[in-house]
Amino acid sequence: MKFVDFKTIKMRVAVIGAGASGLTAIKCCIDEGLEPVCFERSNDIGGLWRYSDEVVEGQSCVMKSTVINTSKEIMCFSDFPIPSEYPMYMHNTYVQKYFNLYADKFNLRKYIRFETEVLSVSKHADFAQSGQWVIKLKDKKSTKVREDIFDAVIVCSGHHAEKNVPDFPGLSNFKGKVIHSHDYRHQAGFEDKRIVVIGIGNSGGDMAVELSRVASQVFISTRRGSWVFNRIADNGMPVDMIVLKRSVLKIRKLLPPSFFDNMMENQVNKRFDHSTYCLKPKHRITAQHPTINDDIPNRLASGTLKAKPDIKTFTENGVIFDDSTKEENIDVVVLATGYIFGFPFLDKSVLDVKQNHVELFKYVFPPKLEQSTLCVIGCIQPIAALMPISELQCRLATRVFQGKVKLPCYDEMMTDIKNKELAMQLKYVQTQRHTIQVDYIDYMDELATLNGCLPDLKSLLWSDPILALNCYFGPCTPYQYRLNGPCKWSGARQAILTQWDRTFASLKTRPLGSTEPTSQKKFLIFYFVLAVVFCFFYTVYNFYVKFDDL
Repeated sequence: MKFVDFKTIKMRVAVIGAGASGLTAIKCCIDEGLEPVCFERSNDIGGLWRYSDEVVEGQSCVMKSTVINTSKEIMCFSDFPIPSEYPMYMHNTYVQKYFNLYADKFNLRKYIRFETEVLSVSKHADFAQSGQWVIKLKDKKSTKVREDIFDAVIVCSGHHAEKNVPDFPGLSNFKGKVIHSHDYRHQAGFEDKRIVVIGIGNSGGDMAVELSRVASQVFISTRRGSWVFNRIADNGMPVDMIVLKRSVLKIRKLLPPSFFDNMMENQVNKRFDHSTYCLKPKHRITAQHPTINDDIPNRLASGTLKAKPDIKTFTENGVIFDDSTKEENIDVVVLATGYIFGFPFLDKSVLDVKQNHVELFKYVFPPKLEQSTLCVIGCIQPIAALMPISELQCRLATRVFQGKVKLPCYDEMMTDIKNKELAMQLKYVQTQRHTIQVDYIDYMDELATLNGCLPDLKSLLWSDPILALNCYFGPCTPYQYRLNGPCKWSGARQAILTQWDRTFASLKTRPLGSTEPTSQKKFLIFYFVLAVVFCFFYTVYNFYVKFDDL
């Protein structure tokens, strides 16, 4: 066995990709005293969020108009709050600005090798002892291919890469234009067209809405329908900051699942009745990844967008749907049918992906490796923001590399993987989309428990009750995972206590001539009311259990 004295020798860690996950991977390596070298095949940071008119195969990019679906306090990195003046829900240009601020603040760019493509990652000859990896690299400018050896590898290449193109009957005979959402950038060139968008996920919904503003008619084809959420909840509150709370999670776990489903379905139907608008699916609201869209009901109501069932077949100039209705003279078909993720630079003996199924312990670590020196970051579909989850994954991985955190044995890891697969099958509609789903708080807590940075709210209740109330009854923002444990941040407490101020700061653009109470006072009252409601539900639940036992 080869032993390394980490006090004198820094582990060299290869980071693949300089997007949202890659940036935080570099920083986490620095925090742990490791030596990161990041390889990015483009000429800038940002990954998916760096907008470009150019379409590059295997490299995804947001639409020009894309606004992120998570509020800024939920999506930020845990020791670097997004500036107060940035919008509550950020346009992609602000997301890119934030990444630039993050990279500048922690001096990350000097570790990145731009325009360098990773061709292969393979085990070193003595991997069983050393845990080292041989990486074959190609410099895009010189086209030279070279090899380098690293002590560990962090894969941050994302899972929006290869286009998923279903084999629809008759599609090859269709004479109109067919594009995948991967290749769509903006509405220019689609004016006065008759368009069919296939898929009602977040990308499909956004494209259908945008195109319906300039096209003569847009149809959105959906196999199952979808429950549609608005970004803004009652009283103008960001919906994720209302829902993603430890107190709400506790109530949800105490109550029967059907009760919570009924409550949520009633709430979204208050905005628009999903049956009336022909979008209501047969599955319950928590059985599918949510569609976040503020404009779908308005476009349906105006008639510029029409909901249709699944495709039965294409004709040369039109579409026949499952209900046998036909639409002729279709100019464009947009396939918002998702992606097939994979890691072509990795040998299948290291990591094999089959129909978007991949075996990773905690969605991070390949369980079959003799040495845990490779991890995959961001290969998840969270019901919330990816950025803080990727950060927690990286914080854990860098400590696993050094042996500061020990992973369980192979059998225990496989049991955890299989249990997660089974739970996902029982909870979600069976689609290729629902193979890497994670629940925001539960999953973050799992990672934090392994890494020793889970917030200790019971102790906090006695030492700092104001902070404890904010953590439990307020939104579960990423700062909670910097309160204690390795790499804790002294600014975490203040960030939590001022999170609502930053949330609404960008809206304060017109003086009202009256004095408003501070947000902290208002939300402490709100948390107290929530505590009363929680006690009520807990009492009802206990009564329900006792009555059921009788």
